[in-house]
Amino acid sequence: MAKQNQYFPQSVPHPGETLAEKLEEMEMGPKEFALRTGKPEKTIIAVMKGESSITPDMAVQFENVTKIPAHFWMNHQRGYDEFIAREKRKTAIDEAVVWAKQFPLSDMIKKAWLPPVTTIQEKTMEMLAFFGFSNHTAWEDYYFKQQLKVAFRISLAQTNEPYAISAWLRKGELQAAELEANDYSEKKFKEALPQIKSIMAAHPEGFFNQLQNICLEAGVKVVHTPCINKAPISGSTRWLNDTPFIQLTGRYNRNDSFWFTFFHEAGHILLHGKKDIFLEKVEYSDKDLEKELEADEFACKWTLTEDEEAEILDAAPLSKDDIRAFAKQFNTHPAIIIGRLQHKKLIPYSLGREYFEAVIFE
Repeated sequence: MAKQNQYFPQSVPHPGETLAEKLEEMEMGPKEFALRTGKPEKTIIAVMKGESSITPDMAVQFENVTKIPAHFWMNHQRGYDEFIAREKRKTAIDEAVVWAKQFPLSDMIKKAWLPPVTTIQEKTMEMLAFFGFSNHTAWEDYYFKQQLKVAFRISLAQTNEPYAISAWLRKGELQAAELEANDYSEKKFKEALPQIKSIMAAHPEGFFNQLQNICLEAGVKVVHTPCINKAPISGSTRWLNDTPFIQLTGRYNRNDSFWFTFFHEAGHILLHGKKDIFLEKVEYSDKDLEKELEADEFACKWTLTEDEEAEILDAAPLSKDDIRAFAKQFNTHPAIIIGRLQHKKLIPYSLGREYFEAVIFE
């Protein structure tokens, strides 16, 4: 976040200018001053021209000759160095403005992902801070060129909206960092799935906190990151170091879609490797369609199996009472049944719409 009430001068002279003025006042040339301080004349001239810095050793030697304390010279040099660094930073910010404009800045500010700053330079600075990069080329190296493959192993270069998607992914990482999880246990995660399925079947108030806590016990982090403009994504799975991480949007705001996505992501964790990154409802160059199909089959197993679906269809035509009865029999939610059959165009979209429930995370 930008710091308020800080003063940064428009310009700061190099301490060599002060040294030159002091030597003129003392009527002493650089050759004599070099002799008295035990420094090479070319070094003194370089300092006076602003081409070299005053070191702590030089500051102490200057103190004896100029009668100006060493800390004055060091503070002067430090102030000048900071000024130069800030000038370089301004240049880097100006060069990153075009990059920052590619992101849905207004939506990110609206969702409080960024502070409510106004100028594009401030927004650019906040975007760099949000990602934890010093310049925009580092973002390109990370998300496009995969120069840190141990952390981010796919390239977003070929996706339609790489900037918005990267922002959504980054927000999830920041959320995950706030969670404390046990060491991951595949056994515990598998054992937790029946309990999670029961939560899916009931879809109670506070369901997400229950889901999140159960997963944390098994060493899996699950967060809800709302969709932002230009990032039509449903969910993602990846490993953050040794911790599996599921990031969900709750897109479509329907419980059947949410739970299928969760179990799909859980399937990626249990079926696939730590090096994989999966993005749902987004096309990217590294997408593995076979693994996506495997995750779909895993989600079907935990939401409504093919055998259960076939048994339901054998009872057609279906009434609302039939749907409720089958949901209870198979420990699922009526919306799961309705959503599956509608998706396959086996029943009309008008049937059972009242069973769909909103996905409320707070």
